[in-house]
Amino acid sequence: QVQLVESGGGLVQAGGSLRLSCAASGRSISTYPMGWFRRAPGKEREFVAAISGSGGITNYEDSVKGRFTISRDNAKNTAYLQMNSLKPEDTAVYSCAAIRARYSGNYYSRDGGQYDYWGQGTQVTVSS
Repeated sequence: QVQLVESGGGLVQAGGSLRLSCAASGRSISTYPMGWFRRAPGKEREFVAAISGSGGITNYEDSVKGRFTISRDNAKNTAYLQMNSLKPEDTAVYSCAAIRARYSGNYYSRDGGQYDYWGQGTQVTVSS
């Protein structure tokens, strides 16, 4: 079983930056595709970014391209989401998720239904 714990959320002014961390425990996630999702008040959960198990492929939701960067540090069993040029519309609870390693190293998914493990989430609030 894998446990995921997010950290790094907070309150930031528009144009600012935050780095979210997703620390895994229970087993190594070094080959697990990882993803970040967010849910704003009154809205459905939406995909933000994903990284393949190999770490060689990343994918982003259009509104965050060029501003957010997903990465992973397998030695630390941790995934990250660097968020720059934040906007008020980025305000949401951000959750990380992992897919059990059963696909090729280049696999990733934008579909939350494909993920097996989820963290509790961390609040990101961007003020205007």
